Amino acid sequence: VQLQASGGGSVQAGDSLVLSCAASERIYRTYAMGWFRQAPGKEREFVAAVSWGGNTFYALSVKDRFAISRDDAKNTVTLQMNSLKPDDTAVYYCAADPVAVPIVARRNPAEYDHWGQGTLVTVSS
Repeated sequence: VQLQASGGGSVQAGDSLVLSCAASERIYRTYAMGWFRQAPGKEREFVAAVSWGGNTFYALSVKDRFAISRDDAKNTVTLQMNSLKPDDTAVYYCAADPVAVPIVARRNPAEYDHWGQGTLVTVSS
């Protein structure tokens, strides 16, 4: 398994949750890593990404509430989600993008060629 996601659950609005994505060392060291989510009846959408050089990118809907980071010691990418809203309810997926530029992480899911299994996040009001 190249990517292993964990950390979903059910929380109340305003709560926090942390998602983790453990990657193989090869992918972690040379791929941009991203989180996407898919709510029922909706298309998969970009949430956040971090380039393999450490630059971070966020969807406007989560900017200032979510934080993505890399843990080099564990080959893991973490998504800290704060001030959760019911609209954040979705299955969250981590993914890896083989982009060659170290400062870039793309937002189009079609650019990502490795995907972890989804983890469900449910936020109730």
